Amino acid sequence: MAKIDAIKLLKDDHREVEDLFEQFEKATAKDRKAKIVEKICTELTVHTLIEEEIFYPTFRGKIEDDMLDEGYVEHDGAKMLIAELMAGDPDDPFYDAKVSVLSEEIEHHVKEEERPSEGMFAQCRRTDVDLVALAEKMQARKDELMAMIKANGLPAPEIRSFKGAKVVYSEPPAAPAA
Repeated sequence: MAKIDAIKLLKDDHREVEDLFEQFEKATAKDRKAKIVEKICTELTVHTLIEEEIFYPTFRGKIEDDMLDEGYVEHDGAKMLIAELMAGDPDDPFYDAKVSVLSEEIEHHVKEEERPSEGMFAQCRRTDVDLVALAEKMQARKDELMAMIKANGLPAPEIRSFKGAKVVYSEPPAAPAA
C-alpha cells in the first residue's frame, strides 16, 4: 500500500467534511441532523488540532507566515461555531444557520489551503519537509485524538487568536417572526 503524504491526509479530511455538510443539507430528521453535526464537529476538531499542533508549526518560516496566521484565525472562528453547535440541538434558533455559516467558513479555509500554485499546500510542497514522515506523525496524533474523543467527548476549544474571547452560552434571541 502506498504511503500518503501530509497534504493528501488533510485533503482527504476536507473531502470527508464536505460530504458531511452535503449530508446535513439533505437531512430532514432532527436526530439525523444532530448525528451529522456531531460527526462534523468531531472531524473538524481533530483536523484543526493536527494542523495547529503539527502541520502549521512544521511550515512556520518555510512558507508565508501570514497564510499560517490566517489559518489559525479561521480555525478559531470555526471553533466558536463548533462549541455553539455542540452545546445546542436542532430545535435551537439559528442551528441550521450556524451549520451553514460553518460550512461557508470551512469552504473558504479549504480554498485558501488548496489554491493551485500559491495556496498553502502548494507552498508546502515546495519546501524540503518530508511530507510522508509528517503524515505518519499526523495520523498517529489523529488516531490518539479520536480515541480520546470516544472516551471523553470533544475537548473544549482553545481560541488562540481572539484575546480574551470566551465561549459564553446564554439564551439565544427569539427567532425572527415569519
